[in-house]
Amino acid sequence: MTPVRSLARAMLSGIFVVSGYRNLRAPQRLAQKAAPVTDRAAPLLRRVHPNFPTETEQLIRLNSAVQLGAGLMLATGRLTRPAALVLAGTIVPTTIAGHPFWNKEDDAATRDTNRIHFLKNMGLLGGLLLAAADTEGKPGLRWRTGHRIGHSRRSVERAVRTARREARIAVRSAATARRIPG
Repeated sequence: MTPVRSLARAMLSGIFVVSGYRNLRAPQRLAQKAAPVTDRAAPLLRRVHPNFPTETEQLIRLNSAVQLGAGLMLATGRLTRPAALVLAGTIVPTTIAGHPFWNKEDDAATRDTNRIHFLKNMGLLGGLLLAAADTEGKPGLRWRTGHRIGHSRRSVERAVRTARREARIAVRSAATARRIPG
């Protein structure tokens, strides 16, 4: 892994590690802001699995633990692509709950602040998507699959040519053997 990739991943994951740890320890400070989103998500979560936690503070803790773990994985270079995808998934509800600049009842200053934080989180989401797509210079799955298919096709074509050549040799040998008296 190049030093630039390592540094960029550590910088990108820093916000998730710090806020994940902080929110894991004190989820109640976010509960009021997160309640509208968690209340809307609760029926969906119950349909997915009836025992899934649906209380606001539990969901905040769960999201924070996931952000902390995936952030540490991204920062240390362990399973970076899945970790980046997981973080991308956690930033969406966090952004919707934490920075609703579309609320009409907020004053102009609050709306502007929320808009800036919303756009910052969208920038983080873009960085996470790039990190999730980064193959570190190695060929991607699509290229490797296509390369393997092409290699297999060429191997089969060689085997067919070899079999035809050996069949022609066998036919000639049989014809020659019929001509030899004895």
